[in-house]
Amino acid sequence: MRSKRLSKIPVTVLTGYLGSGKTTLLNHILTQEHGKKVAVIVNEFGEIGIDNQLVIDSDEEILEMNNGCICCTVRGDLIRIISKLLERRDRFDYLIIETTGLADPAPVIQSFFVDEILYKQTELDAIVTIVDAKYIQDHWQSSEAQEQIAFADVILVNKTDLVSSEELLLLAQKIRGINAIAKIYSTFNCNIDIDLVLRISAFDLKNALTIDPQFLDEDTHEHDHSVASVSISNGGIVNGEKLNRWLNQLVQAIGQDIFRMKGILNVDDEDRRFVFQGVHMTLDGRPGKPWKPSEIRNNELVFIGRNLNESELRSGFLTCLI
Repeated sequence: MRSKRLSKIPVTVLTGYLGSGKTTLLNHILTQEHGKKVAVIVNEFGEIGIDNQLVIDSDEEILEMNNGCICCTVRGDLIRIISKLLERRDRFDYLIIETTGLADPAPVIQSFFVDEILYKQTELDAIVTIVDAKYIQDHWQSSEAQEQIAFADVILVNKTDLVSSEELLLLAQKIRGINAIAKIYSTFNCNIDIDLVLRISAFDLKNALTIDPQFLDEDTHEHDHSVASVSISNGGIVNGEKLNRWLNQLVQAIGQDIFRMKGILNVDDEDRRFVFQGVHMTLDGRPGKPWKPSEIRNNELVFIGRNLNESELRSGFLTCLI
């Protein structure tokens, strides 16, 4: 019972543009034999909620939030609802938040860092974004659609039966141009192994972040859209004080344009790698797993955001090296 009280509740945030398949994925999760007791928060945009009625009968605890977007007027309600849920945490061991298709995920993510109760009793497991393979092109210039892709740890390209393999390939390349670090899966009716979306610790700094080396290849992502990824891979030793000063100056100057940033760094030549990530103005960093004796200590950073200046980010980081 003591370990149950002390263990953090993992949280998955489901995002995706209108009609992409978020409720379909939620139903898929709730009907699988995964052994998890799941609490669900469904966010509706408008005074009349219907998403809750679309979620099939289950034993899970389902709550509904109306009267606005989860990312703006009702963020306080989100914190209050989760705090109330935590008073009954013996009834569930996992929390899923399904946002409206018009939501900016950033304030939802930040809630788990800025609220003391949420920070101590929950852990953000992953941001899962569903993309409609057929109709996403119609909304590609939408800031909401691009930001949902940019914030994702996992991206499900859904409704693959409605497009050709060539269209899927092109879409994957466009998505990779916005987000260089997310795992991308193609799905039909959001049918996916639950272990690929739940309890994956994609947002957890304690599992030292891993970045696929191919994502750092300049040829794998585009830079002609306002939202894009900038990847930096550089050897050397990072001065901790200079790094701290640079990151804080960076978020003060352009924090609103930085949706996500992640990094694995060799700071002050310590035995353990330093891992950090940020969401807009929020920064979090801590020691990661130890470096192996034979391991090359490479510094890897990824920035995802709008109108990022790649050369300035690179030169700024280089000033942090010893």
